[in-house]
Amino acid sequence: MGHGHRQIGEVAERTGLSLRTIRYYEEVGLVSPASRSHGGFRLYAEADIARLELIKQMKPLDFTLEEMRDLLTTLDEIEDAAAGPGPQEALLERLEMYRLAAQERCVSLQRQLDQAQSFAESLSTELGRRSNARAPR
Repeated sequence: MGHGHRQIGEVAERTGLSLRTIRYYEEVGLVSPASRSHGGFRLYAEADIARLELIKQMKPLDFTLEEMRDLLTTLDEIEDAAAGPGPQEALLERLEMYRLAAQERCVSLQRQLDQAQSFAESLSTELGRRSNARAPR
């Protein structure tokens, strides 16, 4: 096995993603193993694992596969441009667009969570009220 490379089972355990999910992300082109072992096992480098972690963070924010692919490509291109004369303005604008989208989606999720917590509290209050009414005196 290559230095620093991990088999898919180790990657799944480390990231909390299922083997099936990791294979799916490979199938749709979001991530690809750095190499394969002589026996054909997928081997993932730290960069691949970091990529899977990023995908995992995008998932609860309902980014589509195409948005995930575009953001990952944007980050790859920014990384490539960093080795040259400097990142291109268009890439940074695209990254900012995704940052704003993520921020908006977090606000929306927080609103949903607040509503859900309020509902759970109202059910607890109702249950407490009903339980007290049934208690023997």
